[in-house]
Amino acid sequence: MNYTRFKNNSACPVLTELPPLGVDAAALEADFRHYYMNSLGRDRSCRLTHYAYEALSLVVRDRLMERWKNTRYAYEESGCKRTHYLSLEFLMGRALGNAVLNLGLEDELTQALSNVCLEMEELADIEPDAGLGNGGLGRLAACFLDSCATLQLPVQGYGIRYEYGMFRQHIVDGYQVEEPDHWLGTENCWEIKRPEYSQRIKFGGYSESSTDVTGKLRMRWVHTRDVLAIPYDVPIPGYRNGTVNTLRLWKAAATEEFDLEEFNGGDYTGSVANKNEAEKITMVLYPNDSSENGKELRLQQQYFLASASLQDVLNRWIVTERADLSQFAEKNCFQLNDTHPSCAVAELMRLLMDEQGLDWDHAWEMTRATMAYTNHTLLPEALEKWPVRMFQRLLPRLLEIIYEINARFLQQVAERWPGDMERQRRMSLIEEGQEPQVRMAYLAIVGSFSVNGVAELHSRLLQEGLFRDFYELWPQRFNNKTNGVTQRRWLAYSNPKLNDLISAEIGRNWVTDLGQLSRLKPLIDNTTFCQQWQQVKQHNKQRLADLVKTDCDIVFHPEALFDVQVKRIHEYKRQLLNVLHIIHLYDRIKRGDTADWTPRAVLFGGKAAPGYAIAKLIIKLINNVATVVNNDPAVGDLLKVAFLPNYRVSAMEIICPGADLSEQISTAGKEASGTGNMKFMLNGALTIGTLDGANIEIREEVGDENFFLFGLTAQEAEEQRKNYDPLAIIAADDDLLRVMRLLQSGHFNQFEPGIFDPIIQAIKNPHDPWLVAADFGSYLAAQQRVAEAYRDQQRWIRMSILNTAAGGKFSADRTMQEYNEQIWHLQQVPALPIRQDSLEPAD
Repeated sequence: MNYTRFKNNSACPVLTELPPLGVDAAALEADFRHYYMNSLGRDRSCRLTHYAYEALSLVVRDRLMERWKNTRYAYEESGCKRTHYLSLEFLMGRALGNAVLNLGLEDELTQALSNVCLEMEELADIEPDAGLGNGGLGRLAACFLDSCATLQLPVQGYGIRYEYGMFRQHIVDGYQVEEPDHWLGTENCWEIKRPEYSQRIKFGGYSESSTDVTGKLRMRWVHTRDVLAIPYDVPIPGYRNGTVNTLRLWKAAATEEFDLEEFNGGDYTGSVANKNEAEKITMVLYPNDSSENGKELRLQQQYFLASASLQDVLNRWIVTERADLSQFAEKNCFQLNDTHPSCAVAELMRLLMDEQGLDWDHAWEMTRATMAYTNHTLLPEALEKWPVRMFQRLLPRLLEIIYEINARFLQQVAERWPGDMERQRRMSLIEEGQEPQVRMAYLAIVGSFSVNGVAELHSRLLQEGLFRDFYELWPQRFNNKTNGVTQRRWLAYSNPKLNDLISAEIGRNWVTDLGQLSRLKPLIDNTTFCQQWQQVKQHNKQRLADLVKTDCDIVFHPEALFDVQVKRIHEYKRQLLNVLHIIHLYDRIKRGDTADWTPRAVLFGGKAAPGYAIAKLIIKLINNVATVVNNDPAVGDLLKVAFLPNYRVSAMEIICPGADLSEQISTAGKEASGTGNMKFMLNGALTIGTLDGANIEIREEVGDENFFLFGLTAQEAEEQRKNYDPLAIIAADDDLLRVMRLLQSGHFNQFEPGIFDPIIQAIKNPHDPWLVAADFGSYLAAQQRVAEAYRDQQRWIRMSILNTAAGGKFSADRTMQEYNEQIWHLQQVPALPIRQDSLEPAD
């Protein structure tokens, strides 16, 4: 499609300024009626609330749009430095409620909808969760964008517009069943298609060299299979400050939609083959990579994101700066959110050398000055590595550049440690072996000026462990940025009654300055406030109980202790340890050991990767145990267990305010940070956890007496692994022995013999890296302390208030300020005063 620009300024339409759109109830109601009846063509006979949601979204989007344009004008006119945040995931959740909160439209919009006999909550529930992310990584990216807009920092997100989310999870006979999550099945009014900024992405082909007129050697990537990257922009509003930043999502499309010659020749399938091949790149979030085809598709997604985003930034710079690259590095930064976008290092080199004509040294200097890398994992297997042969087939030009980067880098290593061939082998970007691999994390480190972890322990363990060689070479490059969450989404929006209670006591400044929550601490001695706090918690627990009843058909009584573990299902997160504790409680009940009992309702939620067999088996075990426990009359209301299917952001917005106990029980030294722990703490849940990730800093802030600590430390865990004997631990612990006997007897799988044998063997395995048996006794003791504390409700409420009051450090606003002060060095740019043009001028 041809997007022709106006030929000259005189040919541009005359721009006339219109008054800003009204934000009073009357204006909102009038616009709602206009969209509902005129744009959508509905009338009073229509009973489908979907159209009312759509009309309301358009009303809110209009208010975002005028602020969005003025934010862009402010950035352009200031000539400011910008950061480009590259992430394969953005777990945005629902957009409507968040936009209404950040625009400050709640009261007026409630009134406007009331005038037409509608409720905001009912319409907001219609919106599907955006399927752009899976877990903490994607939700963190969403929180960061919210904070950057609130802080008025010129930061733009770049991601992929997945047609389908990871999958929609159902539970059938206790097993996880995956079905397509077609979240874009209906029109998404929160995005604006921008085909004029489409980019061409290359795959395959080969490199050829030539000499230019100056005698310099030039490389060209030729005979490639190209796809188009088409951008869709999503508005990211700041909190009531006029700023609306951008998340640009790329969709893959064929360069030619349709092969007419093949169609006319009768090859109907072949005529659309290119279209189908291209579109599969952005079809689904995290395709199952247990197969060769799945791995190849993951690499295509990663390069597609990196190349489209870098071309977009570079092209915009070349147009506005008239091809002058002299200040490009001073005015641009690329933040790589985990290892996934690390192709960006080699791709920027390619664009600067092959497309812009820079020599190697200048291109490398510019690349190294603009790239910054955030690592999110301590698991070596999670660090991206791709077979050299796959790279050669898909990205041959990039592989040539990576080999050259590696050769020059290893020369530096040799100069620093002469003759240390073992160190060179360890640090090489290419892992040798039967199947040579490209080490993408190492590429990110070598090509970046900043490398950060996401919690104090995580950053230290990176420096002492996974990246020790690189830290010894470049200690100044490494730093820590402890994660945070946005209090706008995770307290102000998701917990409105607590929002109102807190704001009535200390004002609303905490919404943008979370440290203000410390002013709640003296209120633990205020009986009236404590009672109000408890009433809010009981209301939120009832909301959560209603969700569990609807989704699981299990009754949770709000008087019970709501014990919650919701997160990705993975062995290191140790949902298994939690299940063993449930079996222990069940065994106690069956033995009549219920003196001073604390009724407990345990909630699990989370998805297992489709190819992760043991994680899927843990889901099955949870559900089988739940079936036995929930249907035993002897157990009754003393213990309930539920697995909430299809865990998602909108569910977490109900779960988080209703939780009493937050399970953060990963093996010490394995969790990078965690952010669920922060969300629960902020909403007044108490934490049971190991000294892992951000748990350490949470405990420091709230105090040991308000945190239920258990388990080995990271150092102790390493020592334990050297002589680990789980069989001896089981034999010496009567509680664990009884639990294991119940498991091994098939009590929870009487009609499915042997299905849990892999789990049993994993617990008993002396090479179990997760040390489940080793931490079991300490975990039980901590859970007993939890039960005792909960029975003293006055004490529990005081501890709950103190957890919220200590949450100030864990705001994403603080995290973003640290990124900016120490890495990005951006200037705050206020949005221009709101105006609405009748026609936006051509770029």
